[in-house]
Amino acid sequence: MPIINRIAEFQNEIQKVRQDLHQYPELQYDVHKTTTRVIAELKSYGITNITSGVGKSGVVAVIQGKSNKSGRTIGLRADMDALPLHEATGKPYASKVEGKMHACGHDGHTSMLLAAAKYLQETRNFDGEVVLIFQPAEEGGGGARAMVEDGLMDRWNIEQVYGMHNWPNVPLGAFHTRPGSLMASADRIYINVEGSGGHAAKPHECIDTVLVIAAIIQAVQSIASRNVDPQDSIVISLCHVEAGFTDNVIPQTGLIEGTVRTLNPETRNMAEKRLREIIEGTAAVYGAKATLDYKRDYPVTVNHPAQTEIAVKVAKSISGADKVEDNIVATMGAEDFSFMLQERPGAFIFIGNGDSAPLHHPEYDFNDEIIPIGASYWVKLVEELLPA
Repeated sequence: MPIINRIAEFQNEIQKVRQDLHQYPELQYDVHKTTTRVIAELKSYGITNITSGVGKSGVVAVIQGKSNKSGRTIGLRADMDALPLHEATGKPYASKVEGKMHACGHDGHTSMLLAAAKYLQETRNFDGEVVLIFQPAEEGGGGARAMVEDGLMDRWNIEQVYGMHNWPNVPLGAFHTRPGSLMASADRIYINVEGSGGHAAKPHECIDTVLVIAAIIQAVQSIASRNVDPQDSIVISLCHVEAGFTDNVIPQTGLIEGTVRTLNPETRNMAEKRLREIIEGTAAVYGAKATLDYKRDYPVTVNHPAQTEIAVKVAKSISGADKVEDNIVATMGAEDFSFMLQERPGAFIFIGNGDSAPLHHPEYDFNDEIIPIGASYWVKLVEELLPA
């Protein structure tokens, strides 16, 4: 595997950074210890053009090439936040913060970009500027959106933007991606149901909210089976239900919470419309009332074809053509890098984490062996896009 020799030389140094970050995970925008370490590392490499507090708590750093005749600027993004999980890896560097852990590998993503930054600052073998984007709050907080709204693309004149995420149970160092829709949109739904409560012995005098909730849960699943083309993709998951507080009282109100995931905007719009019709109509059949609060969250992650082609070319140069899949099946997971790809052309790619527990699992751990592979990808991407 032709990783860059110099990056391999300081793998242990960056691996230590990754494991240090792993021990002190932080959630969403509250990543102050993490950003302090990131900034300290960047300064130790000789990088001085650093801006903090972008999108509340993001960090942006700029590396100038040996020349800037092209006037071009590309952005490379890594996320920094962790998840509210109790770690169960048993690793010597396991989380020291109760109820928080890096269960998605953002500590590894940050470390791979730091490794690339160290090399790029040393060599500066490119023409133009590289903007390093260290983003908070990917896990449900929309940190990418916050950074975009804070002027990320215009303030730093970013022309193209690229992202990378580790992927468990894909061979170590292999790369997977596709042009077009790569990851789904993710919207949150809140359904409030109101019937007429009363004694469990006299249901005929009540409108049973629990019965209405059960009917809504079943009826909603008809959207995927009867309103969407079988070759299209949609997932509606109703994951949280609340009603009542004891065994002999029919509750007055109830709540259903869930998510809606799709791979194209038309299906997304249709889903919201049909959800509202089904929820309100089903409740009305029983004499109850139900309202839908539909929160649009992360949009579909759409890779731009030309930039995906470049990303695939670079990935093949690192891992070999046999370890790069360039037309994988899209995943119904979501990613807020989608907000950046709405603003500028670019591509998102997965790097294999090898045989590991899945993402968002208490036993997940980022594989440090992919640090030099991912960092080499970043460097080669820069040198491909901004040839000296």
